[in-house]
Amino acid sequence: MAITQAMCTSFKQELLQGIHNFTNGSGGGTTTSTGTGNAFKIALYTSSASLDSTTTAYSSSNEASGTNYTAGGAALTNVTPTASSTTALTDFADVTWASSSITARGALIYNSSTTAGSANRAVLVLNFGSDKTSSSGDFTITFPTADASSAIIRIA
Repeated sequence: MAITQAMCTSFKQELLQGIHNFTNGSGGGTTTSTGTGNAFKIALYTSSASLDSTTTAYSSSNEASGTNYTAGGAALTNVTPTASSTTALTDFADVTWASSSITARGALIYNSSTTAGSANRAVLVLNFGSDKTSSSGDFTITFPTADASSAIIRIA
C-alpha cells in the first residue's frame, strides 16, 4: 500500500465537465456559474491506504481514526478561488482537529457535496512523507501560500 501525492486524474476531467464548483460557499450547484459552491472535505488516512492519481472518490477504507476525528474528515472552509493572467488557483483555511489523538500518513481532499454527480469525488491526494501523530493535542493541516507557485490547487 502507498500514498502518492497527486491531483486526481478524474478531477481534471470533472473540471472540464463543470462538476466541481469552488465558489466560496457551503454546498450547492454543479456548474461553473457564480453563487454557492460545492462543499469540500479533507479526510486523513493511515499508511495502509492506497491513494494516488487514480483515486476517484472518498472511501473509508484505511481512514484514520482516533479521539476527536470523525469518519469523512473535516469540512474545508474559506474556499478561495482566484485567477491571474497565467494561473487559476484555490485555497482553503488551515484545518485543526483539536485535542485529538490521531496518526495519519496522508489525506484526501474531496467534494463532499450531496448534489447528484459530485458527491464524494476525489480532488487531491496528500502524502505527509511519514506518519504524523497527535496525542491529546492538535492535529493541524497547514495549507501553503495561495500563489501561482505554491497554492494547494493551481492550474497554469
